[in-house]
Amino acid sequence: MTNIVILTGAGISAESGIETFRAETGLWAQHRVEDVATPEGYARDPKLVVDFYNGRRAQLSQVGPNAAHEALARLEAELDGSVLVVTQNVDDLHERGESQNLIHMHGALTSALCAACDHRWPQSGDMQVGQKCPACGAPAARPDIVWFGEMPYQMDAIFEALQNADIFASIGTSSNVYPAAGFVMEAARAGAHTVEINLEPSATATHFEQSLLGPATQTVPQWVSEILGQERS
Repeated sequence: MTNIVILTGAGISAESGIETFRAETGLWAQHRVEDVATPEGYARDPKLVVDFYNGRRAQLSQVGPNAAHEALARLEAELDGSVLVVTQNVDDLHERGESQNLIHMHGALTSALCAACDHRWPQSGDMQVGQKCPACGAPAARPDIVWFGEMPYQMDAIFEALQNADIFASIGTSSNVYPAAGFVMEAARAGAHTVEINLEPSATATHFEQSLLGPATQTVPQWVSEILGQERS
């Protein structure tokens, strides 16, 4: 059995039409990161932040999973082993592409979080400032997004998976943000084969044993077919 851990970033969803954090147009270009992606920004102007994520959530209905998302779901379904996708993305394209074993380390647009009791619940339409938590009743709903300065989700589970990985793949991420940028070193120390799949080499490219460059919709299905082919040979 083979254990594979896959980190995905904005590059895998960009080909579906999800704008990246560094996009020069769109919602991100209209706001400073400090205003819409930090706890301090939310404290200053919660309506601005809630409206920003309402806009991002609305964009999800206009896009769908691409061949890269679907290839990772195929790998999970057909591999004799385990596949864990750890995504930095807050969209739901992995779920809609039919991946099952998934960790959203930076939260999810389709989820709301109670700042009072930490309860989470699905959020499909627009969120309102002061929206009540269905569990405790506090008017403390906020986007279930890990903002700059906050701890990513399920880090213990992620590091345990990295320590048991036979293969670690990083797909479509610039590797500029820690702790995710350090995952390749963690996996390599545990003996995993490491591969970067990206449009261009990332900030941590030299730490990978293998590099596949090109659009994710082409490189990821090719890589998945190679992995499954090696397993059957």
